[in-house]
Amino acid sequence: MRIVFAGTPEFAVPALKAACGQGEVVAVYTQPDRPAGRGRGILPSPVKAEALKRDIPVYQPLNFRDKETREQLRAHQADLMIVVAYGLILPSSVLQMFPDGCWNVHASMLPRWRGAAPIQRAIQAGDTQTGVCLMQMEKGLDTGPVLMSVPVVIHPDETGGMLHDKLAEWGGQIVHDGLALLRAGIRPAATPQSSEGVTYAHKLEKQEAIIDWGRPATEIANLVRAFNPWPVAETTINGERLRIHEAIAIAYDGPERPGETLAITRGGIDVRCGRDALRIIRMQRDGGKPISAPDYVNARRTVQ
Repeated sequence: MRIVFAGTPEFAVPALKAACGQGEVVAVYTQPDRPAGRGRGILPSPVKAEALKRDIPVYQPLNFRDKETREQLRAHQADLMIVVAYGLILPSSVLQMFPDGCWNVHASMLPRWRGAAPIQRAIQAGDTQTGVCLMQMEKGLDTGPVLMSVPVVIHPDETGGMLHDKLAEWGGQIVHDGLALLRAGIRPAATPQSSEGVTYAHKLEKQEAIIDWGRPATEIANLVRAFNPWPVAETTINGERLRIHEAIAIAYDGPERPGETLAITRGGIDVRCGRDALRIIRMQRDGGKPISAPDYVNARRTVQ
């Protein structure tokens, strides 16, 4: 089975490894190298790095609009294309190019959370369950029929980064299982998505990370979890900008206004919300590293 794999970030690497174990990955497509890290040096994507380790040819077109790029893709004579967090829109001509079509791994239980940021939006919404779907791609945004799915529990203390890593591994497993069926001559049954329960996970914007203290504490706590490790929730407390890495909602019914600091103790910083209060447990000062509430209290005493 000849496979073309298209993906870019770390999330796609387990799926690439699974594809290599179940067939011959004849080409890897990934986005062009871009500046990354503190030094802003030009670095290959995680998928490219994995492909080069495996001596798989790598292609990095800006898009598939020109005929030459599409013909180059066709020349691989692949049976199937697997797409995982590639970051480019594939035209219909590409989707129809392969005998077994194009498969996509999506990090939600479709049709809930179609779109760019399903992991973070699920946590932000307070969902207790998500999953991964193996989907047959079509022209619409994450609208294709589902071939296989795996439900996954979201734990109350799970951050966006934790859930990302867990779903990435399940993404690799679902690719493995789907390809194993295909190798055995069994095409996974395609189940159309329901027209009910459709939600869209729009792209994360840095501006969203600024905490609105007028919201209920549970919503803010979910936002803190969802936006860890990026873009990281932030606020200003007593004139100091803080990035919030960990927080919990606590019951409170006092007269203070949203945004007022209730207490700064070794247990955390308590801030009044639109409903209840938020206890900030782990935070980061400008120019510093993430620290615990006790370390923050000690630092304040040292400054004073």
